[in-house]
Amino acid sequence: MGQFLNLILFRDFRLNRMMKKWMESMESELAEGFLENLLRVMSLVFLINLKDFRRNIEGFKGRYLFRSGDNQITVTAVFENNKMKVYERSIDDANVTVNFKNGRALLNYILSPKPDILGSILRQDVSPDGNLNYLCKFAYMAKRLQLIATGKV
Repeated sequence: MGQFLNLILFRDFRLNRMMKKWMESMESELAEGFLENLLRVMSLVFLINLKDFRRNIEGFKGRYLFRSGDNQITVTAVFENNKMKVYERSIDDANVTVNFKNGRALLNYILSPKPDILGSILRQDVSPDGNLNYLCKFAYMAKRLQLIATGKV
């Protein structure tokens, strides 16, 4: 009788759909937390001037907005006065807005051993809006930080 009720009421289908939504929300939360932590670590490294990493932002002014297509992720990084500040909100006047398709696309891009900006754009995992030079500069700084953290630089 239980199997019959499950079949009629589509319980398995509803359970699978709910589990998928829950996993997607967990992934988005994980991705947002990961991105925010990466930006905060980057900000701290700029403050302590680790291995001349600070020279990447000397005199640099830039406003980055990172968000996901489902609006689950919204993180802003502002470079100004030789400092970097991180916010969990949107800004209007970003130099570049980086839209990730979803949390998985963000994690795949950031954790990639060889981040490929053009490949990500062509796969439509990343959709930049604004000056691409800012995106390239950020990708360089993030990769350099990863190399410093792993001791390869």
